[in-house]
Order: sequence, then C-alpha cells, then structure tokens
Amino acid sequence: MKAYTITVNGVSYDVTVDEKGNVGSASAPAAAPAAKPAAPIPAAAPVQKASAQGNISVTAPMPGKVLAVKVNVGDSVKSGTPVLVLEAMKMENDIVAPKDGKVVAIHVNVGDSVESGAVLVSLEG
Repeated sequence: MKAYTITVNGVSYDVTVDEKGNVGSASAPAAAPAAKPAAPIPAAAPVQKASAQGNISVTAPMPGKVLAVKVNVGDSVKSGTPVLVLEAMKMENDIVAPKDGKVVAIHVNVGDSVESGAVLVSLEG
C-alpha cells in the first residue's frame, strides 16, 4: 500500500493505493472510503449589486467561455430563466436569472472568456 495526499480545488485528501503485481487480475477493486472536504463547495455565485446599470447582477459562477447570449436588452425575465450559456471544463452551463427583472445591460459577447465572479448581465428588478 502507498499513501498519497491529493489536493483538489484547495481541499486535501489522504488516499491509499493498493499495489498489486498481477497484471490482468480478475479480482474486483476494493471500494474507496468516501472523502469529506474540509469546506463545502458553493453551488452558485452570489448575486451582487451592479453599479449604475441595474440593481441585480448575474455573475459567472466559474471561469469559462460565453457560447450564447439568450436575452436582449429590454427583455423581461423570470427567476430561473437562462440568460446565457457558459462553457466550462467542456460542459455547457445555463446561467440563469436569480430574480425577476428587465435586462438593462449585457456585459459580454459570444466568444468572450470570463473569470469567476465577472458580471455578465445586469437586470433591473
């Protein structure tokens, strides 16, 4: 057995690996114990207040690339309505409106790369 410490997103995990010299062995792998991270990972980015262009900001929950903008300035949106599609780690993620409101500004274009927490769309609620 070898012991390793693996860090994922800043959370360290202690793991052990059983070394077997039998190549092509038909034995089933042992179940790994469930690891518990030290801190919970947030599910979505917090809603922040925008400066002059709206009182609700839709922010990027992770770094990624903007694949599609699904709203236009002046559109009314309900809470949970997708406002754009963000590609992160080869997955397409719908970014949704956190509250009901009217789109007053779109701060990104298709193809833009954004950082986590960047303001994507401003709404007036």
